[in-house]
Parts: sequence; structure tokens; C-alpha cells
Amino acid sequence: MALTKEALGRLGLWTFQLDVQPMREAQKFAAQIEELGFPTVWVPEAVGREPFASTALLLSATERLILATGIASLHARSPMTMQAGWKTITEAFPDRFLLGIGVSHQPAVEGFHGGNYDKPYSTMVKYLDAMDRGLFFAAQPSAPPARALAALGPKMLKLAAERTMGAHPYFVPVEHTPIARAAMGPDALLAPEQAVVFSRDASEARAVARGFMKTYLGLPNYTNNLKRLGWTDADIAGPTDALVDAIVAWGSPDDIHARIKAHLDGGADHVCVQVLSSDPTKVTMDEFRQLASMIPSL
Repeated sequence: MALTKEALGRLGLWTFQLDVQPMREAQKFAAQIEELGFPTVWVPEAVGREPFASTALLLSATERLILATGIASLHARSPMTMQAGWKTITEAFPDRFLLGIGVSHQPAVEGFHGGNYDKPYSTMVKYLDAMDRGLFFAAQPSAPPARALAALGPKMLKLAAERTMGAHPYFVPVEHTPIARAAMGPDALLAPEQAVVFSRDASEARAVARGFMKTYLGLPNYTNNLKRLGWTDADIAGPTDALVDAIVAWGSPDDIHARIKAHLDGGADHVCVQVLSSDPTKVTMDEFRQLASMIPSL
């Protein structure tokens, strides 16, 4: 067998919360998430845990849960190292690991990794080529390992469809999803991230959303994508309520469900939901339970 997009499920979680807990607690938390019925959890790489080590430890504490990286930066490791980690985890945990790869962002690449951020598309093509040439003389996975790309613009989306299982767009409004589907064709995985706040109080929810959005609105990859979709410099500078509401769904469980469904209706195969709160270290298991209750209706 090989990992399929159907196995990922229609609804998954995208969370930093496994990073902020001691690993033994994070392993217990992952097991709880699995018991709630989520098929897939996406974990980050930025300034937290090393994603291959973290993913392996979380997989070892669960039985069915699929772990996906959202995303592993190609600037953090060589193509040979990336493919070795990818195959090592896939061999140990068949059909339970999706390697999301991305070019990251100029401030992170040059500030954190001391690298050179230039021509993201060409960089990704060369990186995938080098991964595919990589040698791996250890025990091989029993099925082809699965990978996806962080992708926003048309060229990277098309590349994701041609060279990987599909695309993981992050920090996107619903209107991006049908555009991405059209660029990728009908078959490739499309797995957008959707941030949410479980609050009916507009002021409270938007305050949490703006706190979350602040960093991302300082990154050209995201702002350029928003401008492609018709958002203006004034929208981004605010950010305006309209842009906040487009990026972060808030309100009742029914409101959150409607936003997830809008992505699915727009062509997404899988929506990975990131629950936000005023305290990023807060464990949001109650909200996870509410999300889990939506799975049968999606």
C-alpha cells in the first residue's frame, strides 16, 4: 500500500501545541487526539522541535494517527538528509507519514539558517531532483513514501501536483482553494490550513486572529499571495476586519463547520484546522472535541 489522500481524512488538525508540551505529555496528547477520531495531525518546523525526531516520537506513541510536517524547510537540511529521514520514518511507520516540504521565508532562511533565499521555484525543483537521486542503503519502506509541497502560487501548485502527492497551502482564504484546484488538476491532494477561533464575540475573536496574523503579514510570500487574490495594501496594513475574517474563521461551531465545508466544496480534499486562543500555550482539547464531532458530517 501507499498513503492515500483518502486516508488523511476530510478534517485534520494543524497545531503548535505538541511542540509546547514536554515530549512525554505531547505523546499522551497525540494519543488523545487519535482517540477523538482525527486521522491526521500536522506539525510545524520553525523555531521549535526538529520535525523528524518529533514525528517519530509521536508516531511511536499512537497506533493509527498519520503525522504530516507542515512544513519541513528544505533550507534546514540537505536533499540527501531529507530523503533519508523521510524513508526512515516511512519504513518504521508504513502509511502514517506525509512529508510536507517548503522553501520557507527569506527572514527565516537568512536569519535562522544563514542560507540564501533566491528563486523559490527553481530551488524546489533542484531540491526534489536531488532528493530523487539520493542514495539510501538502509531498510527500504514497504511502499512509496509520500510527500507534498507548501504551495501558494500557480507554478508551485502545478509542481506539487506533478512531483508529489499534492499541496499544503497555509494562511489562505477560501477563495484560494478553487484557484489551487484549477492549477493542480482534479487528482492531486489539496490540503489547506484553516485557522479558527471558537468565540462568538467579534472583538475577542478578531483580537486573537490579529495576534496570529501579525507575523505572517510581514512575510512577502503570504502578502503577495493575498494581493494575487485581490486584497490591497490597505487591507493588509490594517489588517481590515474583512481580511481577518477571511483568514481566520470564528464564531459558533456551526460557523467553523461552514468554513471547513466551504474549502471542501471549493476543491480541497483535506482541511487541517489550527485552533487559536489568546494563550498559544493553552491546550485546547475542548475545541478539538468540538471539531471531532464535525468529522461525520464532512
